[in-house]
Amino acid sequence: MRKGKTKNVCIVVLGDIGRSPRMQYHSLSLAELGHTVDVIGYGETEPMHEIKKSPSIYYHYLVAPPTIPQRLINYVFKTIWQALNLIFLLVIARKPDILIVQNPPAIPALVICWLFSIISRCKFVIDWHNYACSIMALSLSNGNILTTITKQVEFFAGKRASHNFCVTNAMKNDLYKNWGISATTLYDKPPTIFKPISLEEKHKFLTKLGSTYSQLLSNDCTSLFTKETDNKVEHKSNRPGLLVSSTSWTEDEDFSILFSALREYENHIVEGNIKQLPLLICCITGKGHLKDYYYQKIKEQNWKHVIVLTPWLESGDYPLMLASADLGVCLHTSSSGLDLPMKVVDMFGCALPVCAYDFKCLDELVQDGKNGYKFSTTEELTQLLLNWFQNFPNDKFQKETAEKFKSELKTFQKLRWRENWLQNASFVFE
Repeated sequence: MRKGKTKNVCIVVLGDIGRSPRMQYHSLSLAELGHTVDVIGYGETEPMHEIKKSPSIYYHYLVAPPTIPQRLINYVFKTIWQALNLIFLLVIARKPDILIVQNPPAIPALVICWLFSIISRCKFVIDWHNYACSIMALSLSNGNILTTITKQVEFFAGKRASHNFCVTNAMKNDLYKNWGISATTLYDKPPTIFKPISLEEKHKFLTKLGSTYSQLLSNDCTSLFTKETDNKVEHKSNRPGLLVSSTSWTEDEDFSILFSALREYENHIVEGNIKQLPLLICCITGKGHLKDYYYQKIKEQNWKHVIVLTPWLESGDYPLMLASADLGVCLHTSSSGLDLPMKVVDMFGCALPVCAYDFKCLDELVQDGKNGYKFSTTEELTQLLLNWFQNFPNDKFQKETAEKFKSELKTFQKLRWRENWLQNASFVFE
């Protein structure tokens, strides 16, 4: 705990708190310094265990608005509902010294929080994860009036914030160049729960997961991946490849690219191509409205050499899943081209090599051929999968490449969220 005056900090997330890891990490870092933290947001998903047990972090849950069929009316009604709900929770929570709000979403959170900061005379801080206007433009257009209003609200609030954080240097430069807003780059970094694990821990986790998903077990009910003999755990020499991906199952992450690549992988084996490829088990985590659509589409394929699972994982099991995998796939495409996928940060924390969809600022995280791979098309992702899993798990080149990537990732793992936050963010809360 920090010596000196502690503060009351209010964190506003106009979204599901449990699915906002960066804001949860802010909460933990603030609590570790002795500050009292009130978090306002939706409670759809359980937050991290460390946050739930913290005596310094308090939750105030927003109530989801009822849905109205007509789109425009629903948007207006939802905005008014959220504004009133947010105002109510801000008023009943303890008076903050500092108010930090996540953007996006921008409306009505930015306006309400800015006004409240004036009335309560507290510091107003924005944490820019992306631009709300760029996300809105995906479903509407850049010239749409709602997109234009959202952009103006972001510009207005950003100029009036006491401080701005953002997730990349590219966003920092864009905020200053195009909006005249100064910001501090606070990169996403993995907390210590995302780390490499021992073979014994992999064996224990995959065996446990196999009790729920029988596809992970062999005919004798042991793990497909590992075996234990005389209290010694070893990889099986004929084990399948384990691919993992986390997706939001929404339009801004094109799952069809991975679906098509898996189909090509299956066809490659069925058609007797010269490459020797293992059974491939692909575990895909995440929630979203397109999940059922794609899962039904996968079932219809009746693949024999590719197994797709969509496991529900407890928060403590997700890092174990990443650390147990052979390769990760990230389908994140940035609406602004200025944010970075946190799922890759988590994978890197677990020393998991990644194939990531390429966009203009991805170089700030993924260096192609150095700590991972980039792809832009189904064909490129297919080729990466075929090359990585050729003669797996006994291919010398694949083993050497995996070790080279993991060696590079050790440098990335040296700076974790806590140390990064202390270096680049803590001064704002003094």
